[in-house]
Amino acid sequence: MPSVYGPPPPGGRRSVVAAQDAGTGHESPHMTDESTPQRKRPVHGVLTDRRRPTIVFLTVCTKHRAKWLASPEIHRLLRSIWEDSSSWLVGRYILMPDHIHLFAGPGSPEVSLEKWVRYWKTAFRNQAPDRKYEWQDEHWDTRLRRRESYDSKWEYVRSNPVRHALVEKAEDWPYQGEINVLSW
Repeated sequence: MPSVYGPPPPGGRRSVVAAQDAGTGHESPHMTDESTPQRKRPVHGVLTDRRRPTIVFLTVCTKHRAKWLASPEIHRLLRSIWEDSSSWLVGRYILMPDHIHLFAGPGSPEVSLEKWVRYWKTAFRNQAPDRKYEWQDEHWDTRLRRRESYDSKWEYVRSNPVRHALVEKAEDWPYQGEINVLSW
C-alpha cells in the first residue's frame, strides 16, 4: 500500500490542462500557456510504493542564485553530509555554481523528503566555512516513473556545465558524482 512522505498536496497531484474561465472562453491569468500552470511554490509530497522503486529528482538553489557551490571545499562538505545520511540515499548528483541537481531514494520511510532536505541544508550551514552561504527556502522534486527517466534526465543534467560553457565535455566537470547506486 502506498505511503506518503510529507503532507499530500491539496487535491493531490493532477495535471492541469487548458484552464479557462467558466463560461468566458478566456484563459486563466495563472497559465503560462494552454497546458502549463504557473505556481509560486512547488508542490511537495512523494508517493512511494514498496513494490516499485522510488527515485526522486531534486533541484535545490542557492539564495538569490548566488554562485558559490562549484568549489572543491563545498563539494567535499555536501558529499560528506549526504554520505552520512541514511534517511534518503543520494545517487547521481551535480553541483552547478548556483544550484544542485540530485537523484535520491528513501532509506528510512519515516523521514519525509522535505525533512531530509531541511536536515542537510542545516548540517551544511552549521559546518560551512562561511556563513554567507545560504539556500533558497524551497526546492523542486519530481518522482521518476521509469528507469528511462532516470537515465535520460541524468544525461541531460550532466550536460549542464557544457551548455553553460563551463567545460567542453560533461565528464570534465569536477563537481558531480554518484554516492549510492539507485537501482530501478
